[in-house]
Amino acid sequence: MQQISYRAGVTLAGGAPFSRATLDAALGLAPHPVAADGGADGLLGYGVVPEAVIGDMDSRHAALPPGVAEIAVAEQETTDFEKCLARLDAPLIVGVGFLGGRLDHTLAALSTLLGHAGRPVILLGEEDVSFVAPEGWSMAVAPGTRVSFYPLRPATGVASRGLRWPIDGLAMAAGGRIGTSNEAADARIAARFDRPGIVTMLPARCLSAAVESLVAM
Repeated sequence: MQQISYRAGVTLAGGAPFSRATLDAALGLAPHPVAADGGADGLLGYGVVPEAVIGDMDSRHAALPPGVAEIAVAEQETTDFEKCLARLDAPLIVGVGFLGGRLDHTLAALSTLLGHAGRPVILLGEEDVSFVAPEGWSMAVAPGTRVSFYPLRPATGVASRGLRWPIDGLAMAAGGRIGTSNEAADARIAARFDRPGIVTMLPARCLSAAVESLVAM
């Protein structure tokens, strides 16, 4: 399998709409732009040339400038997001264009995070930043910040601190108990679950702090 390695972070663009402000926030922390198939159109629309494009190449419309690496993956068993994560080696991946847009694509992207729970992969949208926190995770936040936990598969809270409503011993499952709309009670929060099944969601303004919390692990 062909892979691309980077010493610094990658901003990975998906096919859902994203603003220039969101793209700039991602590139400020992950300076290498890469596109998942049609995400190349979004990058080029802002005058940003992707260093590589990865996917099944069924949704890109804009012509690529010379020198852009293209990795075409014909199989249809995985999403373009999954194809990219399997082929990118980077200390950080910030995805834009994966939250928002089509709901089925958003859910698929969140599900993909679970399969890469040990890696610093963050999805940035216009409203939210989402990731799967590793064991032992903690993060600096402003008290009062919204902190949401959503179970894509059953998991139980083992320990937490700094949350208005602790999740210790809380069994979560889609269709059952969930953990949305919690909030930070202190300047540092922590949450640990018995398995990687929970997506953590915070306001988009928390991107830098989220990156620091994951890269420092």
